[in-house]
Amino acid sequence: MAGCATATGGFPCLKNYMNITLKIANYVMAAAFLLSLLVQYNDPDPVRWMMMYGAAMIACILFLLNKKYWYIFAGIGIIALLWALDWAPGVMGKTRFSELFAAWEMKNERVEEAREFGGLMIVVVWMAVLTFFSLGRSPRTRT
Repeated sequence: MAGCATATGGFPCLKNYMNITLKIANYVMAAAFLLSLLVQYNDPDPVRWMMMYGAAMIACILFLLNKKYWYIFAGIGIIALLWALDWAPGVMGKTRFSELFAAWEMKNERVEEAREFGGLMIVVVWMAVLTFFSLGRSPRTRT
């Protein structure tokens, strides 16, 4: 970092490091959302979950293509948050964290719903990240 500072006190290489880190994390999240979408085929209600994970994956792709539409990211996040809040009373405190990873297959409905709640919260957090890094940076004004 010693050669990173500019005469005005900025750190352009730190900004580049953050951009690269965000880009890599976004690729990872896009892949995770794709995997989440693909494993829904045997779910009792696959369409709504495929739509949620698909929307999150598309948001990641848009961000990677420099299409930083914060309102799309925020909208997906808000929908996931409202859905998670609706589920929260039924799952909070009813499953031990270790049970979520004890087996890959559906163990029981309680564990499955807790996993789905966790998936929604991951969507909420990642859409908040994309929204934060998109605010004030309209795609039309970016050079």
